[in-house]
Amino acid sequence: MSVLAHDDFATNCASFVNQINLENVTAYTTEYITAGTNITIDKHPSCHLEPPYLVVSSTICRVRMNVTTSERSEIRMEAWFPQDYTGRFLSTGNGGLGGCIQYPDIDYAASLGFATVGANNGHEGMVGVHFLNNPEVITDFAWRSVHTGVVVGKALSALFYGAPHSKSYYIGCSTGGRQGMKMVQDFPEDFDGVLAGAPGVAWNDLLYWGGSFFGMTGPKGSDSFVPAEMWAGLIHQEVLNQCDGLDGAIDGVLENPDLCQFNPMSLICPDGDTTNCLTPTQAETVRKIFSPIYDEDGELVFSRMQPGAEVLAGVRQFTGEPYPFAAEWWRYVVHNDSSWDPATITIADLKAAREQNPAGISAFNGDLSAFELTGGKILQYHGLMDDLITSDHSKRYYSLVQESMGKEPEELDAFYRFFPISGMEHCSFGDGAYRIGNLQTGYAGKSPDENVLMALVQWVEEGVAPEVVRGTDANGTYWRAHCKWPKMNKYLGLGSYWDEFAWQCI
Repeated sequence: MSVLAHDDFATNCASFVNQINLENVTAYTTEYITAGTNITIDKHPSCHLEPPYLVVSSTICRVRMNVTTSERSEIRMEAWFPQDYTGRFLSTGNGGLGGCIQYPDIDYAASLGFATVGANNGHEGMVGVHFLNNPEVITDFAWRSVHTGVVVGKALSALFYGAPHSKSYYIGCSTGGRQGMKMVQDFPEDFDGVLAGAPGVAWNDLLYWGGSFFGMTGPKGSDSFVPAEMWAGLIHQEVLNQCDGLDGAIDGVLENPDLCQFNPMSLICPDGDTTNCLTPTQAETVRKIFSPIYDEDGELVFSRMQPGAEVLAGVRQFTGEPYPFAAEWWRYVVHNDSSWDPATITIADLKAAREQNPAGISAFNGDLSAFELTGGKILQYHGLMDDLITSDHSKRYYSLVQESMGKEPEELDAFYRFFPISGMEHCSFGDGAYRIGNLQTGYAGKSPDENVLMALVQWVEEGVAPEVVRGTDANGTYWRAHCKWPKMNKYLGLGSYWDEFAWQCI
């Protein structure tokens, strides 16, 4: 697609704020920014994962605005229009409790030529107090912020470039993955292609799972508590001892944690020894954490924490304190009671949340037929070292889609493909070949063969569906082709572990 010359683009951007006259939209600035400019980021202090500044990767027109969503709610939104525009539109998602615009994602997509939007999900920061006594803000968080941003963003994109977009895309991980699947389920016309990572679907169940760990570990210093250093050292090493070779290679990465039925009882201290070992009570804590949760009727509540994620989970999940997101959700949404004690969480609290399903947030709907009929495509991925949302949860959702639609994997492949990513933590980083091009931190190249977002574009626009998702490690020293579920990677025993051609999807 042709792009505006430098001077024309800058002039058009400067005057664009005066052209914006959309209902409920208050645009307060348009700013021409050249590639390499260091900009300051407006963010709530609790948005600790977002940088205070950002070096913009490409020349853009940055539009900042507020969009009213009801009499009691609004979203803060940004649109970044790149000079090197490809004709494609893209919406980014959020993370956690969702009140942080994810600027690195916007910058990443804009650098690839997408007209890109992102919003704060209707409130500021990773805190739930904004939900108290305000169902409109909950609705923004559950679905309305993303959908509104898409509607407004597409209109602004057409106005700025003088023509509608050609194709529409979405990227998001964690809460962003849930948002993407929610749009697929409820607004199937919004996107032609959705890249959903580690999706937090079955939202209430997910937060109950995170909230249940405090009951398993107890507080720090209690007999049942297992310190972070034990998870990172003793337990992680024993997981590798028992399970690393099950994929054929002893390389420090589990290709399929499903094969790992970890038994912590081998770590129980022998008589008279209390160093570098577990008490029977601590071993029982570990066993519970690596086990699924069932209710009193024997129904599955949530999948187990997959072995291999214990190092970071020991720091972020098994902390000896109530899980913050669960505390915020039940306090300010489910019970609407800021004094509720998260240490008291029980299955009754989960049942209350499920019955309410505030603003339809669950997104655990397996019928994707409306999206299938649009011709849209979904690429779902999930790191097999994910410490915040077990990758078993994505496999459970994939099974729900199969059951709901009555389709075998070969049939789902026409529009929906799921790729477990070995060696990836929560959305990015990890011990393995996690750099797949899903985020700026995972960028390893622009071609569809090395970038999952561009592989999605190729699938949507050329009909070439990815059979594998290739990734490389942090230093780019080796590549691995991650298999499409339900296949798994197996080392063939020929050549180096680090040779991607020594592995086969079986």
